[in-house]
Amino acid sequence: MNATWILSANASRARFFSQTSLAEPLEEVNNMVNDAARLPVSEIGETDRRDPKAAGQSSHNVGGARPTSMYEPPQTPEKHEAELFARDIAAYLLQAYRDGRFEKITLVVSPQFLGVLRGLLDRELESAVNLEITKDYTQFSPEQLREQLKAYNDKH
Repeated sequence: MNATWILSANASRARFFSQTSLAEPLEEVNNMVNDAARLPVSEIGETDRRDPKAAGQSSHNVGGARPTSMYEPPQTPEKHEAELFARDIAAYLLQAYRDGRFEKITLVVSPQFLGVLRGLLDRELESAVNLEITKDYTQFSPEQLREQLKAYNDKH
């Protein structure tokens, strides 16, 4: 198929559109929602309670000083959920690309989420990405998104 896909995404929602020519309307082909991103922070990772002495009795304790404050994980629960969602999106895109559902893809992704997603896209997709726009248009209708893309293309 000679289609271009447009991904409109942020950390809580990803919408996939298909378009065969710039003159045609966008057709939504998938809508993914990250329910965890909509939860209060206190409910994400409820089982990961912070305890400064959690490893004190484990075989990994090598006699070093115990932390004096609460342990801070290297990745917050929100970032972890965003990464899991980005992995799902990247896997879906790779499969669709391998299935021949699109030739090119335009990424219209919120700035914070684009960095996460870009790092997880398979190398096979690199040549398919024809444009990246760091905007969050996930709430736009297909017509509004199409107009934004047209305006962007007219400027550049």
